[in-house]
Amino acid sequence: MSHHLQFFIDGAWVDPVKPATLDVIDPATEEAYTQIAVGSAADVDRAVAAAKAAFPSFSVTGRAERLDLLKRILAAYKDRFEDIAQAVRQEMGAPITFAREAQAAVGQGHLEATIGALEHYAFTEKRGTTMVVKEPIGVCALITPWNWPLNQIVCKVAPAIAAGCTVVLKPSEIAPISGILFSEVMEAAGTPRGVYNMVNGTGPAVGQVMAGHPDVDMVSFTGSTRAGIIVAKTAADTVKRVAQELGGKSPNIILPDADLAKAVREGVGHCFINTGQSCDAATRMLVPSERHAEALEIAKTAAENFVTGDPRNEKTQLGPVVSQLQFDKIQRLIEAGIDEGATLVCGGPGRPEKLNRGYYVRPTVFGQVTNDMTIAREEIFGPVLSVISYADEDDAVEIANDTPYGLAAYVQSGSIDNARRVAARLRAGSIYVNNPAWDTFAPFGGFKQSGNGREYADWAIHDFLEIKGIVGYGD
Repeated sequence: MSHHLQFFIDGAWVDPVKPATLDVIDPATEEAYTQIAVGSAADVDRAVAAAKAAFPSFSVTGRAERLDLLKRILAAYKDRFEDIAQAVRQEMGAPITFAREAQAAVGQGHLEATIGALEHYAFTEKRGTTMVVKEPIGVCALITPWNWPLNQIVCKVAPAIAAGCTVVLKPSEIAPISGILFSEVMEAAGTPRGVYNMVNGTGPAVGQVMAGHPDVDMVSFTGSTRAGIIVAKTAADTVKRVAQELGGKSPNIILPDADLAKAVREGVGHCFINTGQSCDAATRMLVPSERHAEALEIAKTAAENFVTGDPRNEKTQLGPVVSQLQFDKIQRLIEAGIDEGATLVCGGPGRPEKLNRGYYVRPTVFGQVTNDMTIAREEIFGPVLSVISYADEDDAVEIANDTPYGLAAYVQSGSIDNARRVAARLRAGSIYVNNPAWDTFAPFGGFKQSGNGREYADWAIHDFLEIKGIVGYGD
């Protein structure tokens, strides 16, 4: 049975209080393929009430009980792995191979990392005669985006449960089906009533209501900086904790001693992963000025080798972007790059050849970009790379840090000492040196307007906890 027109509240699938629906669009066809129910304040009230009622008993469960629940969730997730991958393929246009190997896989990875972190997490610490206790913060509102739906759902839900919190999830209404499937996973795992609740809906009608709800103790939000500001302002009236993972405009510094061909090819890949729809995408490539032309030739060849097309084809590397709104924004920004004098190396406005239907974007590289151009300042969220020249290391660091964002940065060097020295000077929450493997135990979050708080493994568990000092506890 499909639960597309229901919410998951207090351990059961329920109809919305006020019936309302929203089409879900397949970005490869531009056509609606299903509908979801969208909620209202009354649905949020029901979900929050269920989470609040469940909190007193769940918050005092022990480590072993929470570990057992997370392991059951992991097993149920594996059972639905292919269903989840196919849902992400259709709802956001992720190529099916990528949907399996990255989109669905990261959800499993975060569950495994949270289980590993919880096994050794220290919830108490003795300091002299004071006992420091870390306790679950309470009812948590989790608001997640469309671009990495399972990544963001699981890296919030899993650590919140590990901490002993109860939650209400609002998945993105643009890519909501994977969130419904995840709710089915939570049901199949035997999650206690009220511990996990899910309400679909729009940001204003559901997300903001959650953020401002007096019985919500914490909001964890991932999305645009603009929306994050609204969430934070709404939450401020009830003085609740707000954790935010927001936008980015990440620099990729290729130092003079790096293997330029390898670094540029990998840099194009970092920019284009997930069809460019990643908040930590390496969208500003910084190269030595004397090698700018050489870098552009390498980038052009790399970009043109990407296979754009039907997400159902296992050889496809770039699918459509998620929506008409996103497509139009990317087209506007590509035009801005041309109008402001950047050199169009490859790609450009419009759809790729032979793709006249679907929100497909041409893989695009700009050269001779300066850091004051719109394409170097604004988050594009598409397969569009800006190549910027620098004079020396100090100039590269200054350009890299000259952004309101600070989510991620990348450094490529033939010397690990050089890479480490530059990494230490960059103002970002995650620095990636020489194309490392993904680390689910590394803290993930941003400086400046890229947000606050940290996600992944023990870092995320910490963010869902309150600190209590019992002074005079004794020896």
